[in-house]
Amino acid sequence: MSMENQTGDRIAKFLARAGVASRREIERMIAAGRITLNDKVLDTPAVKVTEADRIIVDGKPVGAPEKLRVWRYYKPNGLVTSDKDEKGRRTIFDALPDTLPRVMTIGRLDLNSEGLLLLTNDGELKRKLELPATGWVRKYRVRVNGYPTDELFAPLRHGITVDGEHFRPMTVTIDRQQGANAWLTVGITEGKNREIRRAMNAIDLSVSRLIRTSYGPFQLLTLEPGEVEEIRMKVLRDQLGLEKLPEDPPAQKPRGFKKGAKGKHPPKRRNQT
Repeated sequence: MSMENQTGDRIAKFLARAGVASRREIERMIAAGRITLNDKVLDTPAVKVTEADRIIVDGKPVGAPEKLRVWRYYKPNGLVTSDKDEKGRRTIFDALPDTLPRVMTIGRLDLNSEGLLLLTNDGELKRKLELPATGWVRKYRVRVNGYPTDELFAPLRHGITVDGEHFRPMTVTIDRQQGANAWLTVGITEGKNREIRRAMNAIDLSVSRLIRTSYGPFQLLTLEPGEVEEIRMKVLRDQLGLEKLPEDPPAQKPRGFKKGAKGKHPPKRRNQT
């Protein structure tokens, strides 16, 4: 294919839709010489491709983009949310069922956090749903050590700056005191690196457990650690405003994770939103 071809999609967009990675990551992969187009190593993202082109990523051929799909996944504690980990720790991709196609995470959860993680095979949707402009609230059940009062959380509700980084206002409610620990419900709209833990540390509270219960309109519900369940097309159409989606396949039960990926059950959840 000629580099001047003006048909098709930019290769970063094409591969993002095919579930390879986000556009930005694909551009880094091109710069690293990891992508071959029609038997030639690609050195620029300024090229358009079609389904007729032969694209190889890390030695593996990439087919045409599949229909958009999204899954709910209960990420267990102790797994890294990345393709590979430089420290050799297990990642969620080591634990996901082999029956899933190539998927990407929408947002992240850190090593010691658990709960709802959305997965998709579409890089364009990933990018859209991660943008702060989407305005989706992420809700968490948070266990902290101590006996906090409602007034203590005023700085978090107004927006707090930690180590020079500003966090948007959070919603914080105290659910119950359990011995020397308190359970909170916390809502955030950005999800910066370790945002809740760092914000709690700034008001002298230590987080001992953090469970994401919802990401925008999508909820953890009854998923158990390690389980994954596809979100039905009707729900995606209703919640994402995506009209040109195929009909739902027959419903399937949630699938478990691979042997060796351990996760603990969270406490019973009440009235999650």
